[in-house]
Amino acid sequence: MKITEIIDAVNKYHPDLGPDYAGCDGVKCGDPDVECTGVVSALVPNIEVIRKTIELGYNFLYIHEPTYYLTPDYSEWKADFDCEIYEKKKKLIEDNGIVIYRDHDHMHAHTPDSIFTGVLKYMGWEDYLVGTHDKVPFGYLIEFPEVKTVEEINREFIEKNEMNGTRYIGRPDDKIKRIAIVGHIYPEAFIPSSEKDGYYTDYSTEIIRAIEKEHIDAIIPGEIIEWNLLSYIRDAISFGKNMACFNIGHYNWEQLGARYAVDWLTEITEGKVPIKYVPNGDMWKYQLN
Repeated sequence: MKITEIIDAVNKYHPDLGPDYAGCDGVKCGDPDVECTGVVSALVPNIEVIRKTIELGYNFLYIHEPTYYLTPDYSEWKADFDCEIYEKKKKLIEDNGIVIYRDHDHMHAHTPDSIFTGVLKYMGWEDYLVGTHDKVPFGYLIEFPEVKTVEEINREFIEKNEMNGTRYIGRPDDKIKRIAIVGHIYPEAFIPSSEKDGYYTDYSTEIIRAIEKEHIDAIIPGEIIEWNLLSYIRDAISFGKNMACFNIGHYNWEQLGARYAVDWLTEITEGKVPIKYVPNGDMWKYQLN
């Protein structure tokens, strides 16, 4: 198959976001009109992933997050200064004939969401899903058949996401029954802040509402700030509540969606090209007292 044929199959698989779509998805570098020697699915095209793609002899890198460091995710460097690392990365990609295609907005627009379907599947939590956006705004509610301790859940994350460790709020022995995957906890995310009739709301406030209403014991966010929802969780723990926040990091958390992409990419390409998941590796290291 040509890489363009694979991209066409992906576009047919995903929902059509319309003729006016102007988001970040698309080819970021390389000539997609060539024969595909193999596909690497990874969350982020970091240098280790690119080198692994070269080692495999594959020329198509299918990714979810940006390549070149700028938030709009241009396919070229558009800041008003030179960037040595951009130039080195671009040369490595070009010298090895690699095509990079980003699939972000369409994966999240898919029903069900292509990233978090993979998270649920490869965490082994699919059968424990008891609610989605109806219970947790822009999130997923998991209820374990038997309680788990905070420490046990941390060990699951480390094992299944190939992490160096975890960062969390909570007590290791506290019992967790209901855990929510939530969106990014930062200002103006998902639900813009507003004040009406004397009442304030934003996304963090709505997560607190869900915690109180749905008796949620722990959350797993993407990005975080610390002054609202996380402070609420910390204070709840101080009052003796069983509660936790697992801050394992945006990339560590979502990379299981890239692993899941191998499943459906293999299906839509009818097994005509080799497809391999390459984990990004945990960027974080931990120094303890």
